[in-house]
Amino acid sequence: MPRYAFRIEYDGTPFSGWQRQAGQPTVQGALEAALARLERGVPAVAAAGRTDAGVHATGQVAQADMSRDWEPFRLSEALNYHLKPAPVAVTACARVPDDWHARFSATRRHYTYRIVRRRAPPVHERGLVWHVRVPLDPAAMQAAADRLVGRHDFTTFRSVQCQSPSPVKTLDRLEVETIPRAVGQEIRIHAAARSFLHNQVRSFVGTLERVGAGAWSADDVSTALKARDRAACGPVAPPQGLCLMHVRYPADPFD
Repeated sequence: MPRYAFRIEYDGTPFSGWQRQAGQPTVQGALEAALARLERGVPAVAAAGRTDAGVHATGQVAQADMSRDWEPFRLSEALNYHLKPAPVAVTACARVPDDWHARFSATRRHYTYRIVRRRAPPVHERGLVWHVRVPLDPAAMQAAADRLVGRHDFTTFRSVQCQSPSPVKTLDRLEVETIPRAVGQEIRIHAAARSFLHNQVRSFVGTLERVGAGAWSADDVSTALKARDRAACGPVAPPQGLCLMHVRYPADPFD
């Protein structure tokens, strides 16, 4: 059966996350329903990351094994037709080797979290950013973020529902970027690693927001990390500000 890789973007607002759930709208469910309109008996698709309810993506990657030998462009066009009106789109499609895997072949995942700091609620970006009213200090947030980069036991920053066999991960990047805006302030937090624990990025962001607001210090973040205790974590940031931007592979299947 020929294997195909898909690069997918979606608005996570109406979905209960990526993973298929009985009786709930999910991104995986929408994609598999579209595939079923093209062929019968398509096996379950696999993705590079299982995003939570309300989390978005511009560069999610998934795979599917088809019976027919599809031309990739025609397959992506057919899927986009059958995905309507769900806020999901296939932006690239490629034939990949049979041993290629969307999840296990990935070498790095990149997420971006957007915070908009202003008094008035954001209207055009509603559902895409975390609206924070208090002033934030990006320099203090970056100083705290630097304490988290590297290989650590991230027990403090993972959900109690996390199914990863180990809390030890290597965080390659945690960068705080300030974006000029006409009104207020936008802060983007970029995170990159080979893999992440459940709720890890949102736990980072919620903790860094407390640092930016002056409630925590960089030393407090280091203490929380060393505690290896979920109770030591700051609040978990809401899902709507988080987006899976892209997934890296040894060879880009879409290049």
